[in-house]
Amino acid sequence: MFQLGKTIVSDDVLEKDFVCNLTACKGICCVAGEAGAPLEQKELDILDNEYEKVKPYLRAEGIEAIEAQGTWIERENGELETPLVNGAECAYTTFKEDGTALCGIEAAYRDGATSFYKPISCHLYPVRIQEYTDFKAVNYHKWQICDDACTLGEELGVPVYKFLKEALVRKFGIAWYDELEEIAQNWSSKS
Repeated sequence: MFQLGKTIVSDDVLEKDFVCNLTACKGICCVAGEAGAPLEQKELDILDNEYEKVKPYLRAEGIEAIEAQGTWIERENGELETPLVNGAECAYTTFKEDGTALCGIEAAYRDGATSFYKPISCHLYPVRIQEYTDFKAVNYHKWQICDDACTLGEELGVPVYKFLKEALVRKFGIAWYDELEEIAQNWSSKS
């Protein structure tokens, strides 16, 4: 791990390769797991305010789940996340005819219906951010459902930090990312 500003970054962010392979995985990350997408406090009002703009892009089951549970939920442990449909997929998930899961929020964004792209935790995946009092930990999360993404990343030679450039800039800013790139260049020259 190394420090970058007020973040501690896992070496894996530089050393592991990753490129989402939606053809292979069919967006299973929106369906698998035991919880919804993690949310930041500032995203709660955004989801509340943007819901009516996103709603036309959602499935009936997702709308029903959101209207029963709310645009976001707080778990017993205090974690904030998106609601689920019957304990399975994220309520904001839509499906293509071939079964591929997609984000309804992102679809609304791409159509210009909302200025909210999607929760930052989704945009940053496979990186997860852990908040501490004095710093944020930036960690690579290995999940077997993303093995095809790791393989594709290796084939294309795309490290996690490059794949996630847009999301990392969205979260930490361009100056932080530029410094990360500089560290990565020096890192690879040490190898």
